[in-house]
Amino acid sequence: MSARQELIEVGRYLLNNQLAWGTSGNISQRVDEGKMLITASGTFMGDLKEEDFVLFDLEEQKNLSDRKASKETPMHTGIYRNRPDVQAVIHSSPFYTTLFSCSDEAISSELFIENMYYLEHLGYVDYFHPGTEELGQAIAEEAKKSDVILMRNHGVVVMDTSLSEALMRIETLEMTCKMIVTAKASGIKLNTLSEKTIKEFLEDSRYKPRKAR
Repeated sequence: MSARQELIEVGRYLLNNQLAWGTSGNISQRVDEGKMLITASGTFMGDLKEEDFVLFDLEEQKNLSDRKASKETPMHTGIYRNRPDVQAVIHSSPFYTTLFSCSDEAISSELFIENMYYLEHLGYVDYFHPGTEELGQAIAEEAKKSDVILMRNHGVVVMDTSLSEALMRIETLEMTCKMIVTAKASGIKLNTLSEKTIKEFLEDSRYKPRKAR
């Protein structure tokens, strides 16, 4: 499957699983040396076509295609430039995740297996207008230590070594946020795992090998 076809499948998956809606959000994948494919501006995530992607030079910060790149290109380029290990980036605004980005509610990473693994490095950035250099710089800096970044009153951006792993991050985050909201509404107290248990789980690869940071 080509990189464009992979991205098309991811866009469809995001929309079909309520992890994206309409034209909100953008996805990218590192291709070749120093280049990325990113969704073009105004594309509908659930109906992407091969011509809906822009080839972008990460070193020269130059659009190599005829289409206009997503307005969030500064966010994606900042991540790739600061994180050589990252091969895929997803930015979206899932309902429960966005709800948390608009509140001061904490997101726990001590609840269940995938939650411990995929949300180990979760960070936040303050609100900046979409597509601005300020937002791109804030994300690029936070990406040095976080794989999941909530943007206050905006949404989330996740990154990983593949599109499938990036999908797992955003899906795990949305499930966690939904669990917390549902538990609070139902009066259910969630029990977290101990620091010792989490350390053992992550360091002894009880789920899968811990990714180097």
